[in-house]
Amino acid sequence: MDDLKEHTIPFSGLKDGTYQHRFLLDREFFLRAEGDGFQGGMVTADVTLDKQPNLLVTNIHVDGTVSLSCDHCNGPLELGVTGDQRQIFQLNVEEDQGDEELVGLDASTHSVNLTQYIYECIRFALPVRRLHPEGQCDPEVDEALQKLAIEHEPVPDPRWEALKGLKNQRP
Repeated sequence: MDDLKEHTIPFSGLKDGTYQHRFLLDREFFLRAEGDGFQGGMVTADVTLDKQPNLLVTNIHVDGTVSLSCDHCNGPLELGVTGDQRQIFQLNVEEDQGDEELVGLDASTHSVNLTQYIYECIRFALPVRRLHPEGQCDPEVDEALQKLAIEHEPVPDPRWEALKGLKNQRP
């Protein structure tokens, strides 16, 4: 996802301490996340920035709802999302350390953009399978899927039966 200027926090000139920021993520934010299936949403991202002499520690908390498609029936689905993520930025570093949680910033950097980190926090808070609650999927799609379903009994592997026989034998 591309960086959005509204998620940039300038830190040069800030005294050491804790600062609070709030970002409202609406439909436009989610539509910019191309290819991820988002159709909209309304999420609040609360960011706590702890500025220290050589570090910026950001704690991101997201809470709201996102609009997606159901993985079963492909119908519209509203999912609640709540999540937390911490990101640490090390100041005045010549090279990035390669650590995902610790990002190095060189001396010429005066602000940090949190768009990607907020987006990741939302993505990690979503379930792997996005489904309507039981019985709320499109009934026509459910019926069509039932017609296409293949019912069969799994055939047990004979090797397991032989092993069970060995287990029950006593020396």
